[in-house]
Amino acid sequence: MSTPRPVWEEKPTPAGQAGKGIVLFLVLAAVLVPVYSVVVTSLSDQASINLAGGMVLVPHNLTFESYRQIFSNDLILHSMVVSGMVTLVGTALSMVVTVLCAYGLSRRGSFGHRTILMLLVVTMFFSGGIIPTFIVVSALGGYDNYWSLILPSAISVFNIIVMRGFFMNTAQDLIGSARIDGAGEWRILWSVVLPISRPVVAVITLFYAVGYWNAFFNALLYLPDNGKWPLQMIVYTYTLLGNPTPGTGVTSGQLAGGQALAPLSIQMAVVTLTLIPILVVYPFVQRHFVKGMLIGAIKG
Repeated sequence: MSTPRPVWEEKPTPAGQAGKGIVLFLVLAAVLVPVYSVVVTSLSDQASINLAGGMVLVPHNLTFESYRQIFSNDLILHSMVVSGMVTLVGTALSMVVTVLCAYGLSRRGSFGHRTILMLLVVTMFFSGGIIPTFIVVSALGGYDNYWSLILPSAISVFNIIVMRGFFMNTAQDLIGSARIDGAGEWRILWSVVLPISRPVVAVITLFYAVGYWNAFFNALLYLPDNGKWPLQMIVYTYTLLGNPTPGTGVTSGQLAGGQALAPLSIQMAVVTLTLIPILVVYPFVQRHFVKGMLIGAIKG
């Protein structure tokens, strides 16, 4: 008499397959419908928005007028450049420090690695708060300077711990062989550890890049000059305040060119622009995502 197969190896029933399909469809709709509505609204004119009573689901009279007016606005174009540069420089700096810190903490016997790791973990649960951080950054000359968008949030202890766990599970025999051949720590990190750690490096890079691209709070605290604002700060002022130039009395429609275009369509057009870089980059990192998050946390 044959032994029955475990539950997880049994062939799914038609009802089970249909249920999974329905659940996946609902999850996919919950993700895509809001994005679709944002894009369609950004392409709609005032009449279509009035007809829908707000966000548009059924497109009518599509137009690129919102995007034309946005790209004719020097403030928004400059904010896109600022966001791009902050994301590139910040991600590069964060990855360099995270890789070096994680590799050092992953080497058992390295100087003070346990003490340093405990101090890093403590910062995940306790911090000085917004006001002390603001005072420190301002005292160091960060107020009204671009570096205040990068350095105060340059390091994520969670990312360091994830990468450290990955490095600890890398092939120790390869590292030992490299040491026998006379390789130093820098050579081992660059030629042995990093090439076999591409999944976790790709995932952590994505985390940092998305964080820098979506950040606006540091700009709200440290950049009083709207000419230095990143794109997310423009989005914040458009969608919540409806006025990207505080104190001037200029409305979002006037800032975008003075046309009788629905402010909501311009708001959604700016939001759409913030989504494009993430949608472009994510497919190239997605294949590493699951492996990068699980290896280092699960041994087997």
